[in-house]
Amino acid sequence: MCRNIRTLFNFDPTATAEEIHAASLQYVRKITGYNKPSKANEETFYRAVNEIAMVSRNLLETLETSAVPRNREVEAERARTRAAERFGAN
Repeated sequence: MCRNIRTLFNFDPTATAEEIHAASLQYVRKITGYNKPSKANEETFYRAVNEIAMVSRNLLETLETSAVPRNREVEAERARTRAAERFGAN
């Protein structure tokens, strides 16, 4: 499950709200063990997702680096190459 959480810091363009929300959702799913919460836990589950997204956005906005921002397309191509090497080309 957590393999779906991607690095969001130091990219150009910066991480979108959707990317941060998706990472937050994956995190909450992982620590709760729920893929989808029960009705009794639904409000708490999604409140946690929203709070983690807010904290994550704040973190990403306040982190500092002297490194040049990474290019999303270049990083995606590197990931595809690694996957092809690991799992073989389809």
